[in-house]
Amino acid sequence: MTVDVEDYFQVSAFEKSITQNEWAKLPMRVGDNTNRLLDIFAEHNVKSTFFCLGWVAEKCPSVIQRIVKEGHELASHGYDHTRLNNLDKPGFVEDVTKSKTILEDIGGVQILGYRAPSFSVNEKTQWVYETLVDLGFVYSSSTYPIVHDLYGVPDWPRFKYQRPEGIVEIPIPTLKAKAANKGIGGGGYFRLFPYWLSNRRISRFLQTENEPYNFYFHPWEIDVDQPRVAGLSLKSRFRHYVNLGRMESKLHRLLSDFSWGTMADVYGIKEDQCRKEFVS
Repeated sequence: MTVDVEDYFQVSAFEKSITQNEWAKLPMRVGDNTNRLLDIFAEHNVKSTFFCLGWVAEKCPSVIQRIVKEGHELASHGYDHTRLNNLDKPGFVEDVTKSKTILEDIGGVQILGYRAPSFSVNEKTQWVYETLVDLGFVYSSSTYPIVHDLYGVPDWPRFKYQRPEGIVEIPIPTLKAKAANKGIGGGGYFRLFPYWLSNRRISRFLQTENEPYNFYFHPWEIDVDQPRVAGLSLKSRFRHYVNLGRMESKLHRLLSDFSWGTMADVYGIKEDQCRKEFVS
């Protein structure tokens, strides 16, 4: 189970409508929403990996500390959700170093995992893996092997694998189809489709692939009352707001119907083991 901890106004689909200079003027809701998720996880005795923005950690340090205190895994989602295609190498080093330092200082734990904003690791940005290794990361979950207008590497591996740079990559799950892989990892797909269909697809993945499954979503996806952003395209409005009111009840069913844990636990991520496997 994974959560990408960012506020409603920080999503990539809004970047043309809301600049980073405007963030400070907008009402923050990520703290309350993440605390609500922590309550829900505690109710179901579920541990999750929280891929947090450094920007959010600075504004909501008590939430970061609660994540760690309650036994969840803390990981990095970068500092301010800038996609990798909009960063050069020095900019990426600054972004991720800042995020990792903030999270480790506030959380008091070592950060081993990283998820790129909007799964923006692809053929043109895979240079980031070497930098992640240099900065001490052990694994990444930054690729989605599907065709999508905002992201996607459909020809890349579908399951956990060791990168030549010395880091483990854990893709978002897909179902193999004749024409193209189907996205079943969560987010908008989970809100859009009826729960029975998501359940069936996850069950099929577990039965046929003999691989762990990981799910992702965002704190704003349980927030029906979040402010509506003006000036969005019809596609962006639909993707962001579809079925927000059904998300929390569906999440309760998902947590009850399957067994969940952190990325590090489920995928056996251990720093010494990963380094040893790479060297050998």
